[in-house]
Amino acid sequence: MAAEIRVPALGESIVEATVSKWRKKVGEPVKAGETLVELETDKINVEVAAEQDGVLEQIAQPEGANVNVGDVLGIIGTGAGASGEGSNGAQTAAPAPPAAQPAPVAAGDTGEAQTAGAVSAPVGRRADVAATPVARNVAAAEGVDLSGVSGSGPGGRVTKGDVTAQVTGRPAGTPASPPPQTAPQTPDRPQGGGPAADDGGRRAEAQPPQLPNLAPRAATDGREERMKLSRRRQTIARRLVEAQHTAAMLTTFNEIDMSAVVELRKRRNPEFEKRYGVKLGFMSFFVKAVIGALKFQPRLNAEIQGDELVLKKYYDIGIAVAAEEGLVVPVLRDADRLSFAEIEKGIADLAAKARANQLSLADLQGGTFTITNGGIFGSLMSTPILNAPQVGILGMHAIKERPVALDGQVVIRPMMYVALSYDHRIVDGSEAVRFLVRVKELVEDPESLLLEG
Repeated sequence: MAAEIRVPALGESIVEATVSKWRKKVGEPVKAGETLVELETDKINVEVAAEQDGVLEQIAQPEGANVNVGDVLGIIGTGAGASGEGSNGAQTAAPAPPAAQPAPVAAGDTGEAQTAGAVSAPVGRRADVAATPVARNVAAAEGVDLSGVSGSGPGGRVTKGDVTAQVTGRPAGTPASPPPQTAPQTPDRPQGGGPAADDGGRRAEAQPPQLPNLAPRAATDGREERMKLSRRRQTIARRLVEAQHTAAMLTTFNEIDMSAVVELRKRRNPEFEKRYGVKLGFMSFFVKAVIGALKFQPRLNAEIQGDELVLKKYYDIGIAVAAEEGLVVPVLRDADRLSFAEIEKGIADLAAKARANQLSLADLQGGTFTITNGGIFGSLMSTPILNAPQVGILGMHAIKERPVALDGQVVIRPMMYVALSYDHRIVDGSEAVRFLVRVKELVEDPESLLLEG
């Protein structure tokens, strides 16, 4: 019995997706539980599995198509050609005897000749032919048998243009008639290059000099590539613009002497890695320092809901991760209750899931404050954009040895610039500055982080 493959529920607030990749082709056998197609949403990728054994008989939504929850993606049948148009309920016609099959068609025959004798299925509705829904409707209206139409779409899929071309007898993509050629209208000029005279004996104004062709370059030489933005990249772009338009965003800066943390990591990292199986990174120090500063300035751990300010007494810290499809921010839950080792393991696990497109919605929802580290790519300074509805984000940057004044002497120290972007609607400048100073104090004195815990 045929079964429809439908777009499943995608999660809270997600109603639309894009067909990213079909794992199976039409005619291939499938087993229950086997992944058939991948869907891309603005947050995560979703794998849709087969609910029964059978054969993939139809792909209703090609790769790149936008679909909604509940839409039919394809049809699984018990065998080749066992099901018809699953999305519209059409039943499969019984096979016709050999004598009733369409006669061979010579090149150049019209669409009417190709449909002669076709009785195995309604005209234009052959379920064993890969065709777009629009192409099937046009074929049915024009009386064209799809089995005699050569498809120009991906994988030989018959398109509307292929059916139209079959009816008119023209190759697909050829215009019905060439546009009329109009001779350029130019004023007559007397010999010698002087200005032309009009009918009233007056002299026409001199023509301006010809300018060089300033039209945009035609991208026909392969030096330009056009590609559609992924759904995730479109969402990232939209949310970043919304954050700038809806928040009174401001950024303040400071610098941190990383000498104490660098020295501590150098001494403790071998033993730490041996005991916990993960390296002692810089991020765990900053997570601890941010939590201490949030307790000191709680309005940075809040959000605006309508005309109310919601202060949060828990610390779910988002960690920005650069994945192939764009930046994602998985959340480290209850980070104030985690040890250094648990923070490092949690960050490593979330980063691995992000780069493998295996993050769930639960991994991405509900953060209260975000940390982003552009320093791993060499960034010296930047102004991070808020991750709405949060009102604060800390930007870490590259550690560089620089000369600094210390006790009246110039010394070389490993220094890092840090940036705090905040929503000025509810966070005053003095609060933001004091928050960043507190982060600086805690990182420069790592032992104090134990007291904050």
